[in-house]
Amino acid sequence: MNFELHRTDPTGARCGVLHLPHGDVPTPIFMPVGTQGSVKTLHPTELEMLGAHIILGNTYHLSLRPGDELIRDLGGLHQFAGWEQPMLTDSGGFQVWSLAKLRKISEEGVRFRNHIDGAYTLLTPERSMEIQANLGADIAMLFDECPPYPCERRYAEQSLGYTIRWAKRCKTWVQQHVPTSGKGLQQHFGIVQGSVFADLRRACAEELAAMDWDGYAIGGVSVGEPESEMLRAIENTTPYLPQDKARYAMGLGTPVQILEMIERGVDMFDCVMPTRLARHGVALTPDGPMHIKNERWKYDKRPIDAEGHEHVTRFSRAAVRHFFRAGEILGQRLLSFQNLHFYLRLMAQARSAIAAGQFAAFKSSFIARYQAHQIP
Repeated sequence: MNFELHRTDPTGARCGVLHLPHGDVPTPIFMPVGTQGSVKTLHPTELEMLGAHIILGNTYHLSLRPGDELIRDLGGLHQFAGWEQPMLTDSGGFQVWSLAKLRKISEEGVRFRNHIDGAYTLLTPERSMEIQANLGADIAMLFDECPPYPCERRYAEQSLGYTIRWAKRCKTWVQQHVPTSGKGLQQHFGIVQGSVFADLRRACAEELAAMDWDGYAIGGVSVGEPESEMLRAIENTTPYLPQDKARYAMGLGTPVQILEMIERGVDMFDCVMPTRLARHGVALTPDGPMHIKNERWKYDKRPIDAEGHEHVTRFSRAAVRHFFRAGEILGQRLLSFQNLHFYLRLMAQARSAIAAGQFAAFKSSFIARYQAHQIP
């Protein structure tokens, strides 16, 4: 069994361990995003310093540049990226969603113009699984169709049909090309779609569960819908997923959203937000976001976050502000480090609270402080 559930809190929050070829991952967990094979501005040893247990790579981008076969021939994505711990690769479905104006969806797959040179590219369920097998990630995601928000029910039903039928084709490809026993086996996660329609979410979750995948993701969230709809999609999915398999909410979210989803039984998360905010001068702290370029920090001797990692606390707020204003890359690196440490620390705190049966109190305390936005 690749997922070991240790405890379920009275709220529904879960903690456990995900056993993967390149190591064990405690859950709930946040996965830093390394789209091109690297987490922006950070070295793999720094990710280890942060306490990262697993990172995410992008199937679509890596297949185009430098190419999945090249990465395979150079020893796989772990060796290529200098990262020895677990990795997950997405299916490419989300990028197909983001390229809506350049794509054509059919039963075969998705044909679109890629963003690099505009050449026509065909991504099918079989090709997505082949790319991910070449990359050699610990977890490979099934190829799915991600409906936009808003969308009519008819579109959502058609989209869900693609996702289910493509999942069956992924299963066939995996059975024909991936060993079924032995060490170092790649895990495969199904992706539940269904837009905002509760019955479609349930139907998709139940059909995918019947296929017996190694884990399950909730997709089609954070595509422009209100937060209430996002949380409702989670609530309409998790009750119909196996208790003994990991659950992954894709592309989410803010610290508060993640805690809300942990309470709803989700185990895994990823989001570009920590490093993206860092590049724009926003540091995440227990007292809310800090815009480090603001004038008020010009003479401030204190660290950004007194509870943060010593890698960042050695610098004053004034110094980091100066680095940004002077265009020094160190400013972006320090905030990337700070923000990912903030997320990973939050996950560690959540795991401890769940283990103690105190998640509700922890969540309430964290949110009250974070949303007060009273940075000293």
